[in-house]
Amino acid sequence: MSFFNLPELLELLILGAGLGFLGGLFGIGGGIIAIPLLVLGFSLDQAVAQGTALVMMVPNLLIAWWRYNQRHPVGWKTALQIGALACSTTWLVAQVATRLAPDLMRMLFSLFLLVLSLRMLVHRPGDSSARKPMDLRCMPLVGVLGGASMGLLGVGGGLVATPLFGAWFGQRQTVAQSLSLALVAPSSIIALMTYSSAQRVDWSLGLPMALGGLLTVSAGVALAHRLPEKRMRVAFAWMVLCTALWMLLKPLLLK
Repeated sequence: MSFFNLPELLELLILGAGLGFLGGLFGIGGGIIAIPLLVLGFSLDQAVAQGTALVMMVPNLLIAWWRYNQRHPVGWKTALQIGALACSTTWLVAQVATRLAPDLMRMLFSLFLLVLSLRMLVHRPGDSSARKPMDLRCMPLVGVLGGASMGLLGVGGGLVATPLFGAWFGQRQTVAQSLSLALVAPSSIIALMTYSSAQRVDWSLGLPMALGGLLTVSAGVALAHRLPEKRMRVAFAWMVLCTALWMLLKPLLLK
C-alpha cells in the first residue's frame, strides 16, 4: 500500500483513532482488535498483522500510561519491577512460542481469557465472601503473567493484568488499568523490536494507524475516569469475553 492512496490513508487513520480511543478507555493497546482487522481487511498473515499492530500500540500505550499515571501515580520502584519482569518474560516466552503450535497456544490463551472474564462478571467486588487482597509487595509478579501473554501473541498483557490487579490486590478498575500499563507499555516496545528485526512489520499500514490513535487515546482515558467504577469493570469484562469468543471461533469462521 502507498501512503499517497488517500482513501486507504483515511481508512487507516479512522481505524487507528477508534482503536486509540478504546485503548485509552480500557488501558490496552488495541492490538487484540487490530490484528483480526488487519488479517481480514488487508490480507496480512498473522505474524505481520501482530507486528504491524504493535506499531500502533506502542505510542498508544505510552500516552495512556502517562495520562493514567497523572491520576493514579504508580511508584517508580513498583513500575520498574513490574516492567522488568514483564519484559524479561515477554522475551523468554516469545522464544518458546515460536517453536510451539500457534493454534494450540491461541486456544489455551482464549480459554484462559474466557474463564477470567466470566469470573469478573460473576464476582461482586463488595461481596463479603471475597478473599482478602494479597500483599501489595507481590504486585510485580503479575508482570510474569502479563509478559507471558505478550510473548505468546504480542498482545493481551493488559487483558490479563488488569483483572488480576483487581481480583488479587483489590485495586479499583482505573488503578488496575494504570498498573497494567506499567507492564504492557515497555513489553510492547520489546515485542515491536523483535517483530521488526524479523521483518514482520508493515510500516506503511502501522504508522497511519499510530497517528490516528495519538489523536484519540487521551479522550478514552478521560472518559474512563468519568464512568462509574461498576460500569467500567463490567464493560472491561464484556470486552475480554468477546475477545475470547472471537479468538476461539475465528478458525471456524475463516475456514
